[in-house]
Amino acid sequence: MEGWSEEELRDKRLMAPCGLYCGTCGVYIANRDGNEKFRTVMGNLYGTRPEDTRCKGCMQADPPEELYVYCKMCEIRECVKSKDFYSCHQCGEWPCPVIEKFSLATGRRVMMRTLPIWREKVAQYGDEEGSVEWARHECGRCHCPSCGKPLFRGAQKCRYCKKEVAAGLDGSL
Repeated sequence: MEGWSEEELRDKRLMAPCGLYCGTCGVYIANRDGNEKFRTVMGNLYGTRPEDTRCKGCMQADPPEELYVYCKMCEIRECVKSKDFYSCHQCGEWPCPVIEKFSLATGRRVMMRTLPIWREKVAQYGDEEGSVEWARHECGRCHCPSCGKPLFRGAQKCRYCKKEVAAGLDGSL
């Protein structure tokens, strides 16, 4: 799939427990691609310095190699770990107040949309392959409907053809 390797789709470090798949995160993509301009844009968006705008996925083993500052403080990540789960899709209490009070509206919309899909994929394919199919689904959504080029979650415009894409993805930031 253009934009993501099979290795990335299978990388559990990128399978954020909340459903915000790290492989489609602009911070991860900027870091992965060594794109300093995009890292600066993402840093400006989230209020972090470009050199601190780095991440290799929120589910890295402790201590993480490169974990974005906001992911380090994530209540959801800590909750999942405390329950010995790897994802909210495993929890019978979902959606919970932690998800419902998530500070970014786009993130909340994505979580509410994607965790039921993760559950469906796991039910259909089993835990390991279901999680990979969920990641594949999330990456598949992140392509421009006009030109087909890969996007990042939260993209407002395609950087290739310049068409507006937010409405077809998860809305405006």
